[in-house]
Amino acid sequence: MTDWENPRDPKTDWARDHVHRYVESNGDDGHDWNGTTTLLLTTIGRRSGEPYRTPLIYGQDGDRYVVVASKGGHSKHPQWYENLAASPEVRVQVRGDVFQARARTAGSDERSRLWRLMTERWPAYDEYKEKTDREIPVVVLERL
Repeated sequence: MTDWENPRDPKTDWARDHVHRYVESNGDDGHDWNGTTTLLLTTIGRRSGEPYRTPLIYGQDGDRYVVVASKGGHSKHPQWYENLAASPEVRVQVRGDVFQARARTAGSDERSRLWRLMTERWPAYDEYKEKTDREIPVVVLERL
């Protein structure tokens, strides 16, 4: 059984601070960020088995949440994406709403529509796409 209540927080100071403010305020401080919105995604480490929490920009597609595994255009996927690819059951916090979800990578037809949705939320995703040869995954989070 996963200890979802005690996840490891990000290593970078700004992300760790963002997560702490978000959790302590039920998202009142941290949900709205730099002109967009963020959620907290907790994945299970594919090697460690430990939960890891990451703040991510999100969009909504009906009752589903959408995030992008951009890593700023880095050549490798972010660790949170590698973790959910290995174990798709995740925990999500949107403001004060905390729930279990199943994560999946959007298929090609769905991906192009969701990519447009997400670049409306964060235009820099198009810049990140130009920096890398990898296809940046778009991830759909569906509440369980």
